[in-house]
Amino acid sequence: MDTTIKIDAETRDKLAALAEARNMSMRALIEEFAATALTPAQLRERAERTDAFLAAEFGHRVGEDEADTLRDRMRRAQNASRGTVA
Repeated sequence: MDTTIKIDAETRDKLAALAEARNMSMRALIEEFAATALTPAQLRERAERTDAFLAAEFGHRVGEDEADTLRDRMRRAQNASRGTVA
């Protein structure tokens, strides 16, 4: 079943440019995004698996403060690799 998604012209044009750069249709681009993007529930489940692995393999439990610090470091590193400022 096909669905129409209403977006503004700027977003449509950006999606079209991204799809063209990847030599794919906008439909394929959006399907790829939907297939690879994680939902909040999937992110929580992945975090729980990671916590369990760290505890089982290394005897280390990551606390909230440490998790926040690690998230900040990862965001800064990601922004630096993109050339953006956090």
